[in-house]
Amino acid sequence: MWSNWTERDVPDLTGRVAVVTGGNGGLGLATVDALAAAGAHVVVAARDQVKTADALADVRDRHPSASLEVVPLDLADLSSVRIAADRIRDGHDQLDLLVNNAGLMALPERQTADGFEMQFGVNHLGHWALTALLMEPLLAAGAARVVTVSSIAHHQGRQVDPSDPHLRNSYSPWKAYGQSKLANLHFGIGLQRRFEEAGVRA
Repeated sequence: MWSNWTERDVPDLTGRVAVVTGGNGGLGLATVDALAAAGAHVVVAARDQVKTADALADVRDRHPSASLEVVPLDLADLSSVRIAADRIRDGHDQLDLLVNNAGLMALPERQTADGFEMQFGVNHLGHWALTALLMEPLLAAGAARVVTVSSIAHHQGRQVDPSDPHLRNSYSPWKAYGQSKLANLHFGIGLQRRFEEAGVRA
């Protein structure tokens, strides 16, 4: 059943802290805009700093009182993920919301800085690492939420082959994308089961 819930239904989020990856365009930017309008302090974690500055200038034009912060993040490089997480933790003892939104779609075969298939590395593994590194401030909030954006294209993934998760034997751009989106779903379900009683919902 489809919900009629929209950004107009977002409650007052004054005093809450949210992190949004890929918040400089598309769904991520729309999410940043809605959270900022509701009064949240929004940490925008993104790779392209020029694009991010331009996008957030538009958000500030629409919401002059918006509380926004930018943290450089390249999900294709786990050292960048660690640095970004350290910076976020240094600035915030508690996080109320993490939106794992950034992603790549249907790329030719490429690898991350750490040697993982690019879409699986960025869409799933980078977000997995970021979430793990931010779990302490998420747990400290007492009632935090982690949203990991998947896609109906997860049906293209069918199942992740643990013997070849990076599809080195049979690469297909759409299969790789679908596999990464399927991994997002498994990740969210696993987070919910493991951390719900501790106050983190996924």
